[in-house]
Amino acid sequence: MKGSQLRLRVLNSAEVNPDGEFVLYWMIAARRRHWNFALQRAVRRAKELERPLVILEALRCDYRWASDRIHRFVLQGMADNARSFSGSDASYYPYVETEVGAGRGLLKTLASRACLVVTDDFPAFFLPRMIESAASQVEVRMEAIDSNGLLPLDSSEKPFTTAFSYRAFLQKRVPEALEKAPKRDPLRGVRLPAWKAPSDLKRWPRASEELLEADEEVLARLPIDHDVKPLDLQGGASAGERLARSFVERKLGAYDEDRNHPDEGGSSGLSPYLHFGHVATHGLFELVSKHEDWSVDELSSDTGGKRSGYWGMSASAEAFLDQFLTWRELGYHFCRHVPDYDSYGSLPDWAQETLGEHAKDPREHLYDLEEFEGARTHDELWNAAQRQLVRDGTIHNYLRMLWGKKILEWTHSPQKALEIMIELNNKYALDGRNPNSYSGIFWTLGRFDRAWGPERRVFGKIRYMTSANTRRKVRLKEYLERYGEGTLFDAAADHSA
Repeated sequence: MKGSQLRLRVLNSAEVNPDGEFVLYWMIAARRRHWNFALQRAVRRAKELERPLVILEALRCDYRWASDRIHRFVLQGMADNARSFSGSDASYYPYVETEVGAGRGLLKTLASRACLVVTDDFPAFFLPRMIESAASQVEVRMEAIDSNGLLPLDSSEKPFTTAFSYRAFLQKRVPEALEKAPKRDPLRGVRLPAWKAPSDLKRWPRASEELLEADEEVLARLPIDHDVKPLDLQGGASAGERLARSFVERKLGAYDEDRNHPDEGGSSGLSPYLHFGHVATHGLFELVSKHEDWSVDELSSDTGGKRSGYWGMSASAEAFLDQFLTWRELGYHFCRHVPDYDSYGSLPDWAQETLGEHAKDPREHLYDLEEFEGARTHDELWNAAQRQLVRDGTIHNYLRMLWGKKILEWTHSPQKALEIMIELNNKYALDGRNPNSYSGIFWTLGRFDRAWGPERRVFGKIRYMTSANTRRKVRLKEYLERYGEGTLFDAAADHSA
């Protein structure tokens, strides 16, 4: 298959119902109006069939790690979408479960009236299972559309084992991928028939403005984890675009130098917006390319996988694109082709072998989940990184690697270390439960890496990191002042006040 067909998966054998009342777009991953292949597909089908377009964006309350933090960010995105779609010919239908199971039957009811269902493709968390299950229950054609990255997930036939191998694959396909970018606004200038919600949907009322505002009183009424506090960070496509523009204009020029130093705040901060689909790959790439006054003619003919020099941009822009495109999409393609991407058995054979050989090595320190979660280790720097995760929903990129390596070193088995990393990251990180975050976790255990020497206790041939060495490499004075001992619970109290 070529081009846009690589982004399309037909999920069942049912046919399009030409007598249906509307085309249904079930928005579950690309939660935005702009640069959205799935929305573009749904608009096209609605125009062809001369039917209304209904956009269902729903939020259940029983997904694993559901919390005030995650819920508020998603709800703010839904409020932003409600404003964005209000001036279009599409009918936006936001639905929020207020008790477990309350939303059951909504999709099936809407699909029974639809010509077909279009939804988002996403290769991780519970979404692949959810859409497969839904496709088996609806009686019309259901399509999943991939809006995840610059390259379609199905452009690769097997998982890549290194960033170098994916980078070379990407470089050969960039011109075609840019040529087949989605429309910035698939609804611009589009005229579609109006839709009026039928009475049998009263069982699943549209989310009110109050509910979508997601203040503390609203969140307190929902059956989710209230101990993981929401953040000041605003969710939604509009907030994501503002942050993206600010990063490109103010920080991109120093990204190559500043990104590894926690004191410099050089990271983009865009990972949560990319995870929830509030920011699109193609939209962010356009911002970078315009800032660099770049055109596709500047691409190098050398597509051998080198980390710099291919794009013909500044060193900082190329460093950002390597993180944003190579490393991010490497994880997405891996999850697409390896269904058990989150299991210990998905590690490379060499990593499992060396970790197994050293599984019974004595550990100088041992901690359990509760001690890790509370940042109660002997290591000041590790504790600071964990406090940042709990307070801010993120860990600085460089320190995240150290964070994972030390959990491996201070846990009685590598399998238990993996379990703890996944639990803490997915519970507290806004960008957790994502292919890219799984890449970061599994990298600490050898995925996308190679065997290193000398062989060490506990680690074996797994790459080794120390807090002392990290202190020498990166600037940490302000970081440690901000997240040092005694700040964790004080900051939580200040936030909730």
